[in-house]
Order: sequence, then C-alpha cells, then structure tokens
Amino acid sequence: MNPVHDVTTCSVAATAEIIGAKWTALLVHDLSEGPRRFSELEHSCAGISPRTLAERLRALEHEGIVVRQSYPESPPRVEYELTEKGAALLPIIDAMRGFGHSWLHDQAGRHIS
Repeated sequence: MNPVHDVTTCSVAATAEIIGAKWTALLVHDLSEGPRRFSELEHSCAGISPRTLAERLRALEHEGIVVRQSYPESPPRVEYELTEKGAALLPIIDAMRGFGHSWLHDQAGRHIS
C-alpha cells in the first residue's frame, strides 16, 4: 500500500484528480451520448457558469479526455466529444449510476434515477 496518495505515484489519486473535479463526471456522462455543443452542455449542467464550463472543458481536453472539434461554418460551430481515453471512464460513471440507484433516495424516499 502506498503510504501517501500522491497523484504522481498513485493511480487512484491520479484518477480521482481528474474525475473528482466538480462537473467532470456530469460532463463525461453527457458526452457519453455523443458529441455536444457548448450550449447543450451548459444547459444540461444547470448551475455551471460559462467560465467554469470552459475551464473544465479545457482541462479535460488537456488530459486527453475530450476533443474539441471546430467546424468552419457561419456561425461557427464547436462540438466536444469523448476520446478513447474519455470513453474508458464510462465504467466509473456507470458504477456511480448503479450506486445512486441502489443507495440514494430523493426527499420523498424514492430512488434517484
């Protein structure tokens, strides 16, 4: 066992550094359904500011999780989609969904979907 969970030597810490950042899991979840435009991601992540969304997408692009595709149209269109590395995170997202279905409830006591 690693005595210190350092992102440079511990694979769990390194993965948590990526997936544990606020909004990341939701963005990966949204992008699992296919390419999305900035405005679509902004709408699906209610409460995220445009600045924060842009920062998260840049960080995910830097990590090789997301690729940004620009289309030379008028008006310009930009889409984001998961890379192969990003798609490899989907089992983690599915495990989170399974945990939520099994263990989390809304205020009325119903399972969260």
